[in-house]
Formats: sequence, structure tokens, C-alpha cells
Amino acid sequence: MIDSIQKHLADFRQQSRMKAGSLIISVFGDAVLPRGGRIWLGSLIGLLKPLQLNERLIRTAIFRLVKEEWMYSEAIGRRADYMLTPAGQRRFEESARHIYASNAPLWDRRWRLILTVGEIEPKQRERLRRAFFWQGFGVVGSDCFVHPSTDLTTAVDALTTEGMSDLLKHLMPLLAAHAGSDLSASDADMVQNAWNLEQLGTSYTDFVACYQPMLDQLRREMQNEIDDESAFLLRTLLIHDYRRLLLRDPELPDVLLPGNWPGQKARLLCKELYRRLLAPSERHIELHMKLSNGTTPVALPMLAERFQNEDPLSPPA
Repeated sequence: MIDSIQKHLADFRQQSRMKAGSLIISVFGDAVLPRGGRIWLGSLIGLLKPLQLNERLIRTAIFRLVKEEWMYSEAIGRRADYMLTPAGQRRFEESARHIYASNAPLWDRRWRLILTVGEIEPKQRERLRRAFFWQGFGVVGSDCFVHPSTDLTTAVDALTTEGMSDLLKHLMPLLAAHAGSDLSASDADMVQNAWNLEQLGTSYTDFVACYQPMLDQLRREMQNEIDDESAFLLRTLLIHDYRRLLLRDPELPDVLLPGNWPGQKARLLCKELYRRLLAPSERHIELHMKLSNGTTPVALPMLAERFQNEDPLSPPA
């Protein structure tokens, strides 16, 4: 196996603490959703075993995801398939549109605002802040969350999925355009106050530094230098790491970003590495992903559409 890939997989296995639930979400979105969105639990355990996730850890994580209404199970004899709930599938599909897009979304120059109205307990306010942070929202003052392009309905629905429906009565989603007065704050001022782009940029730079050597070696070596299992494991970690970056990235338009923004370089790197890993990783999935009845789910067309030149986030002509 290529040295840099072997080292990356080994480093992941040696982590003292693994967030199995988050990794399982990445696997469902990347590998399970494009094959019908359901998988036999034993098959999931087998796919993740090479990453040193043991059966008990996976079962515990799945139980929590069911409790949080991300998934539900369906018994087939003595086995069980796990599937996304309708709310979970909507969230996966929305995030997938961003993860596998070739470019950042175009901006219509209107800000998406969510105002908090009325009294909210400090602990609940912090839960709300963290939930919106992981959707890429910035914070202006203590009562306003801001985003350049998200779908407000999806953003609010996600709170219900996360068990915060009781807070919806305190939220007012708004769509706002900057009036452009010479004396008022600018869009750039909004960005500077609402987001810590320096911290996010550092995270993107670290992502590129981590995965660029692997891409460089795959470019130099013959494609068959990486085995099918390793291709699947690396693809899983690549999307897992990239997804967690995008979750807190507002995907600001170029005009509002600093020069040489590393986010675009990270997107291009992820796109090329993913496409190089796709064929061997799919061979591994085809062999090891099963349903409770023993059949292998067929890959849907959405898989081939990932990271295409036509950006799925662009508005229709």
C-alpha cells in the first residue's frame, strides 16, 4: 500500500477516542445513501472493523442515532436493517448537495437571518448557538444568526430533528438584502463580525496538508497500488473530514473571502482524490455491503453524479 495512505489509516486507528456516531453518519451519507439508504447492521460492523471500531462501539452508536431519530431499524428474521428516517434522509441529501458540489454556491446578495425573540435560558441559547454553528451560521450580537445562502426551512427543520422543536417559537427566519447606504456597515463588515475565517482557513489548510501527499502519490503510482479495502477506508475518512469542515463553513462568495482562500483548494483536492478512489472503493462495497436478506443493494445514478463539472448548487437556467 502507498506509504502516506498506510500512515493515515494507522494514525486514525491509534486514536484514543473515536466518535463512532459521527463516522457512521459519514458512511451512511457517502456509501449507504447512494445504494438505497439501508444496510444490515452486521454488514456495517464488517465494513468499519478495519478502522478499529469494535462491534460494541458501533451498536452503541447506532442505538444513539436511533434515539436521536436519525435512523430506524427493520427486523428481517433474526437480523435487522438500518435505514434513515425521512428527516435524517432530508438532512443527508441537503448536506450531500454541498459536499459533492464542484464549486461553492452562487450568491444572490441576500442574507439569511434567524432572529431570536423573547427570553431563552442560557443553556438553551448555547444549544441553539452550537446547532447553528454546525450549519455554517455566523453570529451577530446575541440575538441574530446569519448565513449567505442556506435554505432557511431546512435550517429550522434540522432543529426539530435535534430535539429543539420547543425553541422554534422563539425564532424568526428572515431574508434580507443590504440596502447599500454609504454610511452603513458593508457585507465585508458583516463577515468580519459574524465568522472566524482565520480559524476555518487554518482547518482547510490542515486538511490540504493531510491529504495532498496521498493524492500526489496516487498521481505518480499505478492505480492498482491501492487495494480496494484501503480505497474504501480512505474515501470514508476523506469525506468524514471534509464533511465536518463544510458543516461549519458558510461557503461565502469569493468577493467576501480573503485572497488565496484555502477552501477552494480543499474542494478541488477532495474532488480529485474522491474520483480516484471511487472505482476500487465501490468494488469493496459491492463485495461487503449486504442487506439482511443477503442481497447487495445496487448503486443509484446519484453516485456517478458526484463532483461533476455542472454544479448542483447552481440555480437552474
